[in-house]
Amino acid sequence: MSEQRKQTDRDHVLAALEAERVRFVNLEFTDVVGMAKCVTIPVEQFPDCLTHGKWFDGSALEGFARIAESDMYLFPDLATFSIVPGSVRPQPADTASSFTDQIHDEDVIARIICNVHTPDGERFDGDPRATLANALQLAKSMGYSFLVAPELEFFLLQMEDKTPTPLPHDLGGYFDLSTDLAAAVRRQMVQTLQQMHITIESSHHEVAAGQHELDFESGDALSIADGLMTAKYVLKSIAGQHGLYATFMPKPFYGVNGSGMHTHQQLIEAATGKNAFVDEQGEYGLSDIGRYFIAGQLAHARAMCAILAPLVNSYKRLVHGFEAPVFVNWGRVNREALIRVPRPSVNRQLSARIELRCCDPSCNPYLALAVMLRTGLDGIQRKLTLPAAMDESLFLRDENERLQRHARLLPATLGEALEGLREDSLVRETLGDSIYEGFLDAKSIEWSEYRRQVHTWEIERYLPVF
Repeated sequence: MSEQRKQTDRDHVLAALEAERVRFVNLEFTDVVGMAKCVTIPVEQFPDCLTHGKWFDGSALEGFARIAESDMYLFPDLATFSIVPGSVRPQPADTASSFTDQIHDEDVIARIICNVHTPDGERFDGDPRATLANALQLAKSMGYSFLVAPELEFFLLQMEDKTPTPLPHDLGGYFDLSTDLAAAVRRQMVQTLQQMHITIESSHHEVAAGQHELDFESGDALSIADGLMTAKYVLKSIAGQHGLYATFMPKPFYGVNGSGMHTHQQLIEAATGKNAFVDEQGEYGLSDIGRYFIAGQLAHARAMCAILAPLVNSYKRLVHGFEAPVFVNWGRVNREALIRVPRPSVNRQLSARIELRCCDPSCNPYLALAVMLRTGLDGIQRKLTLPAAMDESLFLRDENERLQRHARLLPATLGEALEGLREDSLVRETLGDSIYEGFLDAKSIEWSEYRRQVHTWEIERYLPVF
């Protein structure tokens, strides 16, 4: 970015702070496991922050344990600036009217997402946002930009005594037209995200009772990752104002569909602006580049799962019977395929895409998109051969069963996914040593704690018998 452009952006942001009478600025960043973090500064400190950054303890990025303080600095990305809508700001207590008015008047907040730098001024390799930036830079060097459009699924739960209950709020089904509270809350969520410059293409009820989906408009991967991090706390905030709780837990209820984050991907050729996945004469309309890209993601699928489906609970979703992938495979109409190539519309250049279906909303979106891109690019660089598609077709059912017997399985547990991660040098290289080690340590602790627990199912199944 040119110095003139930087100065223009800086002037625009400073003018907006003054015009909106902003009192505080939230400097946001993300830890290794994908939790949103924030340092809040008075607006008077913001100009200095733009020049010198804002110090914070970098051990907060580890996401699981503070071992020793680590000096780091937050530098705002001016492209992410927005005013925090009133619906997302902390609400004042029920006090005297004059005091409440004063709080509303003084508590205007802006937010800006930051890059993390070392004291030497270098990008910190333990910043997940830097991980995605590095992957995008590799794509750029190969002549591509990376566009994505995630489908963010979540449940709205009722609150009882400030605790989310295991009962869904509404009884709607897939795409049902509903007039209950949940539908109104979902509309408010979309409107608030739009106010923060995050474009939602559509929203609807999902398959399970109490389950909803927001579909992001396709955009560059970095801005989409920023938008996903923002959406998670915006949705929780708005749900809470209505006495509800929004959860991104992948499988909160037994026997019903879990929440995924299917992600549609496109590579765009920088030189021509054309969709690199399109070949009108190719099978499924896929170009060689598209086939290599899919092959790369399939080759690294078991390692990617640790990043894309990072919870113990994630693997309760990745089971047969709930439109979730179990095999390392691809197809067009197979709703349980790991990678699906949706049928494009008349405008193939705009609509042709690859949909990865194992990802869930508990992931760190920066790391998730980074490994998606890097593994796809690896397929292009090595020109990997794409195996035969597995589709749900009456005419191909016997062939499908034959292929399925030879297909690799996705990890069935977080423990298996972590083993896959340990064995994959490319995914480790993508993450970098700091994030790889921090993530692996955090998730190994999580898996070990889970394995030591005695669960209700075990008590009910075994105690009366043995």
